[in-house]
Amino acid sequence: MTPKCSFERRSYPPGQHGREKQFRRGRASDYLLQLREKQKARRIYGLMERQFSQYFKRAEQRSGLTGANLLTILESRLDNVVYRLGMASSRAQARQLVQHGHIVLNGRKTNIPSALVSTGDVVSIRSESSRRTYFKTLRQEIDDRQVPRWLSLDTGSMSAKVLNLPVRDDIDVSLNEQLIVEYYSR
Repeated sequence: MTPKCSFERRSYPPGQHGREKQFRRGRASDYLLQLREKQKARRIYGLMERQFSQYFKRAEQRSGLTGANLLTILESRLDNVVYRLGMASSRAQARQLVQHGHIVLNGRKTNIPSALVSTGDVVSIRSESSRRTYFKTLRQEIDDRQVPRWLSLDTGSMSAKVLNLPVRDDIDVSLNEQLIVEYYSR
């Protein structure tokens, strides 16, 4: 007699009537697909619901496609720019670098991850922070990283300039922004 496996996959749901009834999962509703896409975007960029909905309202007020405007706003956050430059391995780490005051925006120490960058802004590492071991090793590794074409990185001074705001083609996040627009237009 073989011992019973503590975890066994079955093709029917658990319970007394799991095997008896024909179990079918229905097609996902439009609302479910829209909600999942919105939640996916929130998790990717690390935002709470209120902040995300405020970004959506701001994107609606701009001219052009609302979904593309939303992604442009999300990509132009300072923590995301630090992540895109390769100064951090994740958006959460980039957020922490900004919050701890290691990042300088246009010559001023900034500890607000949600600060929006605009064309011509310069993002760099604070001179006091550049002596830390993390940034010393980063300086050696950063040459291999790809920087988006809307940013230019100077590896010598560890600073970057925002050439222009990103457009939808520059954003490589796998999101269907139209579903997010449909979610908020209910």
